[in-house]
Amino acid sequence: MPIPIVNSIATWFLKKRIHQIDLFLKYPIDVQEELLKGLIFKARFTEIGNQYDFSSIKTYQDFAERIPVTTYEENDSLYQRARKGESNIFWPSPIKWFAKSSGTTSTKSKFLPVSNESLEDCHFAASKDLLCLYLNNNPDSELFLGKSLRLGGSKELYEQNGTVFGDLSAILIDNMPFWAEFSSTPSNEVTLMSDWEFKMQAIVDETINENVTSLVGVPSWVLVLLNNVMETTQKKNLFEVWPNLEAYFHGGVSFDPYVEQYKKLLPKNNFRYYETYNASEGFFAIQDRNNSKELLLMLDYGIFYEFIPMKTYGTSEEKVIPLSEVALGKNYAIVITTNAGLWRYKIGDTVRFTSINPFRIKVTGRTKHHINVFGEELIIENAEAALRKASKLTHSEIVDYTAGPIFMDGKEKGAHEWIIEFKKAPDNTETFKQLLDALLQEVNSDYEAKRYNNTTLNFPIIHIARKDLFNEWLKKHDKLGGQHKVPRLSNTREFIEELLELN
Repeated sequence: MPIPIVNSIATWFLKKRIHQIDLFLKYPIDVQEELLKGLIFKARFTEIGNQYDFSSIKTYQDFAERIPVTTYEENDSLYQRARKGESNIFWPSPIKWFAKSSGTTSTKSKFLPVSNESLEDCHFAASKDLLCLYLNNNPDSELFLGKSLRLGGSKELYEQNGTVFGDLSAILIDNMPFWAEFSSTPSNEVTLMSDWEFKMQAIVDETINENVTSLVGVPSWVLVLLNNVMETTQKKNLFEVWPNLEAYFHGGVSFDPYVEQYKKLLPKNNFRYYETYNASEGFFAIQDRNNSKELLLMLDYGIFYEFIPMKTYGTSEEKVIPLSEVALGKNYAIVITTNAGLWRYKIGDTVRFTSINPFRIKVTGRTKHHINVFGEELIIENAEAALRKASKLTHSEIVDYTAGPIFMDGKEKGAHEWIIEFKKAPDNTETFKQLLDALLQEVNSDYEAKRYNNTTLNFPIIHIARKDLFNEWLKKHDKLGGQHKVPRLSNTREFIEELLELN
């Protein structure tokens, strides 16, 4: 199909959707309040609806006072009942699908409900919106003339008691319209392979002869794939393999540590990177402008948002606030209520608002993935900003990393201990260590105060990991593959001890 026809069809959809997006941009609080009323009304006769008397909830205040904020563990028994075939517990529509997710915070698998409404009105709607926003910003795009190379973490789907569980990507693939496979590569057969190491080469072999115009996937794993493509083809850069490649849509982990490595593989100034923010629980935000590091919070996907200021998180003063009360520049934990039956659910992620008109965010980390043993409040956003700058200054390239505390022992002060795997190590590791410490102090005043004259924290200990250490650790925990992530920061020594032993 000629590009003018393809783009004119896409533009028709785009104009229709842009009007709806404009609505929540202009009236964000109204849209969210109306959405919450709809969720409460729909679930009023469920078990949870009866328990909390949803029928008498008239305002957000009623909702906030009556329904407790919960975690997965507190709802696990409800989800397990639904997995055994019970219905109308937390959502009126039958729940057939459960996204299996271990995340990075627990070794125990989570089975998160995925309703038909969340599939259509959230996950699939977001995929369409991503293309709409991209095309709106790039009207001369030729994206639709080629295929999208999608790297998911999907494995087989498993049926149990009439319900089905598996990776979210496998659930999405299973529910996609038949024509969607024609616009993407590799084939579903290869995508659904369970042996990750065998699958990686199969993807390379199947895609190098396709007209790939876009890439989709988690930065760390897509980078492994692209390096395999370069090794197989022996080309100088990826444009020699796929000359019409124009965009990479990424999410799952911070892109900051990988930027320079991608620029080497994709050496065109007009190549576009678009970030998304989604999880098994829902699709939350999309980069809506070229060359931006901010994500537009999508307010009409059947998800109602609340936030907990991280200053009070986990304390007796913990306070939950609606979207209307957030402030710029503060770190918040996210709480969601969704069209899959998650009610005031802590997803474990933290964000910072970069704009409140419209509501744009930057993902800053995980509620459990920070180091605050000594009052230093080191978050992933700080760590990745410092690592990226240290790598650039020392001409090094990082594959993966993790860090944890060294606890005070008697009169001995505490410290942070890091393990960093490099693709290209710095010429002088001592210089890298000094730089990393100095840059962490530059981006985090609490860390700087604790490091001042070694008041509380000694100079960090940094180990250089051997090749493939983190992949071996992931494999050992059956987490090798496209959706799994290495835990970056921890308040305990659990991850660091395991990795040191393997190293």
